[in-house]
Amino acid sequence: MSEHGFHVHGPHDHAVEHAAHGSDGFSNNIAVMTAILATVGAMFGYQGGATQNDAAMFKNNAAIEKTKAANSWNYYQAKSNKQNLAELAMVLPGVDPAKYKADVERYKLEKEGIKKDAEALDAKADEWNHKSDSALHQHHQWALATTAEQIAISLAAITLLTRKRWMMFGAYGVAIVGTVLGVLAWLHIDPIGALTGAHAVAAAH
Repeated sequence: MSEHGFHVHGPHDHAVEHAAHGSDGFSNNIAVMTAILATVGAMFGYQGGATQNDAAMFKNNAAIEKTKAANSWNYYQAKSNKQNLAELAMVLPGVDPAKYKADVERYKLEKEGIKKDAEALDAKADEWNHKSDSALHQHHQWALATTAEQIAISLAAITLLTRKRWMMFGAYGVAIVGTVLGVLAWLHIDPIGALTGAHAVAAAH
């Protein structure tokens, strides 16, 4: 405990501290490895946060477009109601059918334009939702990659304490897995989705 209170060290801090007090190559190698893993993990964590923010922004855009689409469909329904009333008025006795027929044709024409706008807004909302789902899935991939790097750092710290080389190789293995996951996230490749799709195709045949 320092004079300013408690100070909690992370696995990387312990690794560097052990290496600083030791002169053997084993400790130095572990310290270098944990420093690299900490840097890579920080990069993965940043990308994970960025994709999470993108997912939220895309979802918000989808909600805005969906609201616009709903308003357009309500306007379309209002025109339909007016068209129905005009069509009803055409058959009433003592009215000029030609006048209401013109109204019916006008409402039909207006409805076509409103319908196209509403469908376009629905399509935009679906596109934003798809982007949001994709960004959120990529965020999960970055989170897995970051977690793997953190586990590797923790294993490296335990390696320094136990000085077991097999544990060092375990740390290397987990670090490689995390790096691969990060690269796949960067390339927008979903290994689980690809395997699921391959199994579905094989089952279909």
